Amino acid sequence: MRAHHGQTVDVESLHDFTARVAAGARSMYGWHLQSLDLTGQTAAIRALDVAGALFLGCTLNKPDEESVRERGALVFPQVPGSPVDSYRPGLYTPRELYDGIQDGYETTLDARAYAWSRQPRSRDLTLAQALHDHAVDDALAAARTGRKVVGVMGGHSLTRGSAPYADAARLAYELTRVELTVATGGGPGAMEAANLGAYLAPHSPADLDKALAMLAQAPSFTPSVRHWVGAALEVLDTWPEGADSLGIPTWHYGHEPPNPFATRIAKYFSNAIREAVLLECASGGIVFLPGAAGTVQEVFQDACENYYADASSVAPMVLVGKDFWTRALPAWDLLRALAADRDMSAHLHLVDTVSEVVPLLAG
Repeated sequence: MRAHHGQTVDVESLHDFTARVAAGARSMYGWHLQSLDLTGQTAAIRALDVAGALFLGCTLNKPDEESVRERGALVFPQVPGSPVDSYRPGLYTPRELYDGIQDGYETTLDARAYAWSRQPRSRDLTLAQALHDHAVDDALAAARTGRKVVGVMGGHSLTRGSAPYADAARLAYELTRVELTVATGGGPGAMEAANLGAYLAPHSPADLDKALAMLAQAPSFTPSVRHWVGAALEVLDTWPEGADSLGIPTWHYGHEPPNPFATRIAKYFSNAIREAVLLECASGGIVFLPGAAGTVQEVFQDACENYYADASSVAPMVLVGKDFWTRALPAWDLLRALAADRDMSAHLHLVDTVSEVVPLLAG
């Protein structure tokens, strides 16, 4: 049970509900009940004063539903046809999104949610997606551990088995070992490598090398998402205990499946909300590995936040790859010009190797 300001209380499990009833609760005023199966709770529901309660996606017997409506509660049912729970109380896990992957990616919740999101826009579709993303926002806020979060951004096209992929994994491995929480955009490539490195941080460097070699057998999610995910699940089964990290992907890029190494996945339908949330989470700074248009967009979104932030709110920006950021995609000079005479100037860093990053963020 988690009390919020004022009279609002989120009741997100049947245990929460029955514990409050057993403790002698008489009124449900301000209760927000999310995705609960209350079909066996008729006696309690009829005995309680339900005025001011909010039932979000709960399963109720029809007479109970009619009763709580008549007595002053608000009932928001699940949106018909949606494969996702629009009122879900928690974040996703990789195994939830990929349940059934052995029968083909198209059978999984992740694939079905993407296919559903591609339908022609309708009021039901838009409402279900908005409610879902709001619920994920709430779950992400509740899941924050208090540890400083560092974002790792980079290209989705890095393949397993490549040196840059291994570098990204070792970077996140070291960041996690100095008690930082790694957050990524949750997709493949550099994002997957970072979540992998974070996950294996409690283990030895030799174990990380073994995992990298195992993954190299399925370098990319094309041509087969099933084989790509299968290799990742084999790594997770080999090392079932790992460190926490965040993945914040979006079904907007549904052709890029989420990587299975983030222990907590905040997956959104709205890419705009997802990008804003990712930047907000990374209060400990962001590391930008080489990437393409998406990574460049993230660089300047973060720069805009830092440009207008007060001195206490500026977060470090570390760009990795001097030649890349000064020649291939010369964002560095523009960043430096933008930062001149601003508080963000002292927090901009350009380095050549991932080994130089951790000392800049570990303080």
